Amino acid sequence: MKTILLVEDDYALAMGTTYTLKAEGYDVLHAKKLSEARDYINSSDVRSGIDLILLDVMLPDGDGFSFFEELVKKEIDIPVIFSTAVGDEANIVRGLDLGADDYITKPYKVKEMLSRIAAVLRRQERALRLAGKVSDSSDSMDPVSENNSSGMDEVSFGSHMFSISAFRLYNGDEIVDCTPAELRLLKEFLYNKGIVITRNQLMERLYDTENAFIDDNTLSVYIKRLRDKLGKDASFIQTVKGVGYRFE
Repeated sequence: MKTILLVEDDYALAMGTTYTLKAEGYDVLHAKKLSEARDYINSSDVRSGIDLILLDVMLPDGDGFSFFEELVKKEIDIPVIFSTAVGDEANIVRGLDLGADDYITKPYKVKEMLSRIAAVLRRQERALRLAGKVSDSSDSMDPVSENNSSGMDEVSFGSHMFSISAFRLYNGDEIVDCTPAELRLLKEFLYNKGIVITRNQLMERLYDTENAFIDDNTLSVYIKRLRDKLGKDASFIQTVKGVGYRFE
């Protein structure tokens, strides 16, 4: 059973969300403010059992962005979906730029919330399998792996090297700090080098567009973040105007 830490101060919304999640088979921990969420996180026994955090942005004792930054500094690798009543692009981009796995705007639809959570958990499991932290020989759900017919494990371009088995990107001897979503995006480019990939294809292959309701803006943010981290080697990712991208 997967456990979700719900950080939400709206009592009615929290109770409704908790009921829905439990009906879907999830275990739920509820924190009404950041201090309670920190208590869960600071308990190593509790923290190890948390699979995902559904994190409200505005809370009585602070904001979700700051709490997420605390998790990053402590190297606590738990997937986070931001929940906010403010659906403007600035908040969405800020959350994704910090490294969050997804976002959802309130009031959210039950099906959308459940689909986003399921998609993030699937991506997390795939990342763990690729990193060798979870043993599962069958990864048929991973469209990127299905494209790997060359058997390559390390791919170099410019000053960077991507290790398939370690699921890490290196710049020389230094590890580049990338989120699983960014690494999967790069992996898709590398397995299809020289081939034009449309934006719709990328969203379908990487982010389960039909089930996860990932929009075009989200993909743009991931592309920009990946290019920023590649620096001068970002030129390998070429934009094909009106179509998509090609890795040369």
